Amino acid sequence: MPLYSYVAKDATGRAVTGSTEAENEQILVRTLREKGWWVQKIQEERAAAQAVAAAAAPRFTLPFFGRVSGRDLAIFCRQFATMINAGVSMVRCLAVLEEQTTSMRLKEIIRDIQAHVEAGETLSRSLQNHPRVFSNLFVGLVKAGEVGGVLDETLNRLATFLEEDQRLRRKVRAAMTYPALVLSFAVMIVVGLCTFILPRFMEVFKDLGIKELPLPTKMLVNFSNLLTHKWYLLILAVALLVVSVQSYTRTRTGRRHWHWLKLRLPVFGKLNHKVALSRFARTLSTLMVSGVPILAAMESVADAIDNDIIADAILAARSAIREGERIGDPLEKSGLFPPMVVQMITIGEETGSLDAMLAKVAEFYELEVDATLQSLTAALEPVLIVVLGAIVGFIVISMWLPMISIIQTLSSGEIS
Repeated sequence: MPLYSYVAKDATGRAVTGSTEAENEQILVRTLREKGWWVQKIQEERAAAQAVAAAAAPRFTLPFFGRVSGRDLAIFCRQFATMINAGVSMVRCLAVLEEQTTSMRLKEIIRDIQAHVEAGETLSRSLQNHPRVFSNLFVGLVKAGEVGGVLDETLNRLATFLEEDQRLRRKVRAAMTYPALVLSFAVMIVVGLCTFILPRFMEVFKDLGIKELPLPTKMLVNFSNLLTHKWYLLILAVALLVVSVQSYTRTRTGRRHWHWLKLRLPVFGKLNHKVALSRFARTLSTLMVSGVPILAAMESVADAIDNDIIADAILAARSAIREGERIGDPLEKSGLFPPMVVQMITIGEETGSLDAMLAKVAEFYELEVDATLQSLTAALEPVLIVVLGAIVGFIVISMWLPMISIIQTLSSGEIS
């Protein structure tokens, strides 16, 4: 039978919304009136699950291209929670979300989810069909909300979690923007000087009969020749290096080495570690307050942490918890979790407020990330200026060294 969503008012004037199956609109109106409700609006949501799924299939919008940003997902969750809380049916929510989203990729995904939900699948099961967009963490939270009957609250928590995660990512990207711009500017200066300015100086040196160039000038001339005459070799070398590094880091061993290096880098290693700890605490807190069992929560957290070294420590802690140990002990043994984090987790276990303690840990490390980013930016600014000055100075001195040599020779009277 077709599925209808309706808006009505009861005998007290209170708005009532919902969805139900009926043979046709007239029978549904009669049924609602028998309850003493005044029908305001009725809309058919599906004539049959198979028909909707078939109708949705031809609407193809390149699902393999584009990506769904964290911001789009956060808006999706927030709007979804608002409509669920207002009593709008699941299918109608998805239809509205498809119309409102500006992401073509997300629009196609919502359409597919709607078709599966109409066919009788749960929302969490429908989300699993798109693992690249909806992580295990996302699906686990939605499933917990469905089981507990608090899907709207869970979606709101998920939206807050995504917003906080995006905020943290934006801060890190913003802090790295200035160094990236300075380095890009330095590369453009070097390329410009070696490609356009140095060749003109070389013509002057040739006209003056200078045959023996100083070592710095020779190095610069060789680099200039590479840029101007064999630039394709330089591009090929850079491309091969990038492809090799990417191929290696896609392997399990290479990925682990890269993640280990990210934690050991000077200055940046501490920042990466604090970001990972903040994400660990925020994710585990969100899962636990949503009612996800601790073992499933730890597995989801390991998937959400973008660092295999820390993820392995979390999975080891999960195995220890299964054997009856406390969470804090295996985390402490890993050496990756500071004593403060371990103590807060232990206190949370003992007092039954682990989710609240984890939220405090997340807030603490978010503040630590802010402070680290500020100090990092302040420290990098003079360093980058000095590096840029040194590069430009080396190029300028290298170009003028032969001229200085000629001037000294002329002043000594060796050339008449």
